[in-house]
Amino acid sequence: MRKSRDIDAELMPLQDKQRSLKLKRITQFGGLVTATGSDALDLETLAGVLLDAVERAKTDPSTKGAWQRRGESFFRRERRAKSNGAGDTAPGATSSGGAAPNHNGVQPG
Repeated sequence: MRKSRDIDAELMPLQDKQRSLKLKRITQFGGLVTATGSDALDLETLAGVLLDAVERAKTDPSTKGAWQRRGESFFRRERRAKSNGAGDTAPGATSSGGAAPNHNGVQPG
């Protein structure tokens, strides 16, 4: 006879992991906003900028590519500055976890 499984008990650790990953991602986005100095913008302006970026990325893939190269450059500069002991270089940056990781899994070269 088969042993019954407690599906809820098996799902709980997965849900906890999902929740923790979501919180980590939200924290990273907040750090990115701070590191780029975007926290100086009011919420409506920042939301408008992001919405405009989403629309532009859909209509013009080359724009998205240019933004990606600029972002990679930003993170290279920030890593270089930290490794040299210079601290954060972006306006409005703090030492509390500023930069977000490269989410596409490819290290900029």
